[in-house]
Amino acid sequence: MKDGPMKEQLEEKLSRSIKLSISLCYFLLTEVGNAIRSVVGNTPAGTCVVIHYHAVAPEQRSRFARQMDILLLHAKPIAADHNEPLQRGQHHVAVTFDDGFMSAVENAIPELEQRKIPMAFFIPPGLLGTSPHWPDYGPEGGDDEIIATAECLRQLPPDLITFGSHTMTHAWLPPLSEEEAKFQISASRSELKKLLNRDVKLFSFPYGALNRRLVELCREAGYERVFSVLPTPAFTNPNEFVTGRIAVNPTDWKLEFRLKILGAYRWLPRVIAFKRKLLGRHFDANTEISQLRKETRSEQYGLN
Repeated sequence: MKDGPMKEQLEEKLSRSIKLSISLCYFLLTEVGNAIRSVVGNTPAGTCVVIHYHAVAPEQRSRFARQMDILLLHAKPIAADHNEPLQRGQHHVAVTFDDGFMSAVENAIPELEQRKIPMAFFIPPGLLGTSPHWPDYGPEGGDDEIIATAECLRQLPPDLITFGSHTMTHAWLPPLSEEEAKFQISASRSELKKLLNRDVKLFSFPYGALNRRLVELCREAGYERVFSVLPTPAFTNPNEFVTGRIAVNPTDWKLEFRLKILGAYRWLPRVIAFKRKLLGRHFDANTEISQLRKETRSEQYGLN
């Protein structure tokens, strides 16, 4: 009975180790290129990585705090709604949290506030105050978490926290009808604006599941930026609408976390695309951007 979980843990560690090794090589090569450009007097363009968490358990708070210290050592924190050109020669990181869990309110936000690190909080307003059960969310279905209430969210510091929508009910959007998808995307924005008395310009796709049709519905709903779970460079284009993120966790290894925030995992989307092509996976015409399986979380895609 124990062989199954133990085997899965070993496979996960092996997978993480392989990706870490590749990312380390990628990072070192990138740094060599930047050094050469600096020698010839060409200041590298500013860079940015957006990271996303889900929860920070009480016993993980100290590890999360150390991660934020590492972040400050290697990057300049910026807000997820940043819309100015990035400072040349400077690396930036934006912190985001999905789902609106109380564990983030109680264990992450105090550490962020202490360090003056801004954060985007993506909320499903139809589930406020509930303990969600998302059976399609994978083995960690959120059963031990509680989503914050509107009153609790209103108490959060407006100079630190930017709110975004995570649909009304953490919905799996791709198979929904046009009308249902519009409700999940548009009504959630209206509801959050009414409950929190703040504008809501950001949107995060539950499960990272998006396609071109859904992105256009987000534009029509008035969002200024939407977030995926593919670790692509962020804020590199002034017209950027879909911004990539990389999944992080308080349990990440120190080097693993450093490489993630430094952008060393941005080779992954190309590998994923190549694997899909190699394996002959075909998606319908509406899934050119990303179509992740509903029953897994982003780290199980090799993105964590």
